[in-house]
Amino acid sequence: MKISPLLPLLLISLAAPGGLALAAETPPVLGGLDAIYPELDALYRDLHQTPELSNQEAKTAAKLADRLRKLGFEVTSKVGGHGVVALLRNGQGPTVMLRADMDALPVEEKTGLPYASKQKAKDAAGATHPVMHACGHDVHMTSLLGTAALLARSKDRWRGTLLLVGQPAEEVGAGARQMLQDGLFKRFPKPDFAVALHVNTAAAGTVEFTPGYAMASVDGVEITLHGKGGHGAYPHTTVDPVVMAARVVLSLQTLVSREKNPLEPAVVTVGSIHGGAKHNIIPDDVKLHLTVRSYKPEVRKALLDGIERIAKAEAMASGAPRPPDIAITEGTPSTFNDPALTKRLVGAVSRVLGEKNLQEAPPVMGGEDFSEYGRAGVPAVMLWLGSTEPRQYAQAMSAGTALPSMHSPLFAPDRERTLRTGVTTLTTAALELLGKP
Repeated sequence: MKISPLLPLLLISLAAPGGLALAAETPPVLGGLDAIYPELDALYRDLHQTPELSNQEAKTAAKLADRLRKLGFEVTSKVGGHGVVALLRNGQGPTVMLRADMDALPVEEKTGLPYASKQKAKDAAGATHPVMHACGHDVHMTSLLGTAALLARSKDRWRGTLLLVGQPAEEVGAGARQMLQDGLFKRFPKPDFAVALHVNTAAAGTVEFTPGYAMASVDGVEITLHGKGGHGAYPHTTVDPVVMAARVVLSLQTLVSREKNPLEPAVVTVGSIHGGAKHNIIPDDVKLHLTVRSYKPEVRKALLDGIERIAKAEAMASGAPRPPDIAITEGTPSTFNDPALTKRLVGAVSRVLGEKNLQEAPPVMGGEDFSEYGRAGVPAVMLWLGSTEPRQYAQAMSAGTALPSMHSPLFAPDRERTLRTGVTTLTTAALELLGKP
């Protein structure tokens, strides 16, 4: 890419605490960011201190809904659970959807921040966990509300319909599907475009993009192998499900190494095995939990079909009394960023942040249910929002050390720089896609 003549100034400003210089083509709308930033900062710290688990986001949703109503949006709550849908109609033009996820994780925060979460909550099974926004959803929500405030106050600069979505239950891969099943694109205008941000560990002040497949499909698979238990001293009188499970684990590896095109990414990981209670007792059953990841739908189907085939075949070869029970417990399709829309948004955002601060990133094997909106027929793009303090990031890259990742109890975004870049990026993307006066 061509380097902007304003780049040195931009880089110097980005390196300063909380600084964010913008390029010459900055939309006038963004001039209001300084005025609203203190309120956004307070909101972020509040959201960070009061996280809620998936499908329990009632208070978080209420905070979003209340603020969006005060900005003049038509707000509907409890869409697909605790989902929030907000509309701002401003004449004829495209409908642009901006989405932020709201749920947090069962993680105990260890950042030492003065606004660290001390929340605890019970999960769906009744177990109590500490709760933390360890995946940046507090950043996503704050960026959404900042964008909403700027666009609501600048309706003379755009035309169309702004559709804002506060989505529940992303961390369990269910919220987008819940909202769609509850009529998101039937009860409300179906968008012409959908855009979302997600934090990553790149330097704060930067944005990364991935055209095409960006994140993997994610399936959880549970297999229960049935044997015939008995005394460990008399294995000939049993059908040992532990040995059966060992064979299944080894055979599953061939799905990636021998049955799939080597150029197509895929992961089959057995994350846990549970069976037995004592060294001299052969159990009746063994349970395996798997995560399965790929990009293309045909690869995903082949992996899931292969898992079922192998589990049944190994059970039959072992003389199991009955076939295994196999269940897909979670399912999120792969995230595909519309290439043409990605190129358009990258062009717009680079004119504001500076071309050096946008970089193409390789696909990852993590998953995101933002993919569901693309599968529903809407051109969609998710952009990565850097969140690591730039000097810390540079030092880590130079030393080859790992930074605290998302889902880590130590994950702590460089707050002001990340939030300002998030609002700037999301606002710029919306203005690029909405109609012009």
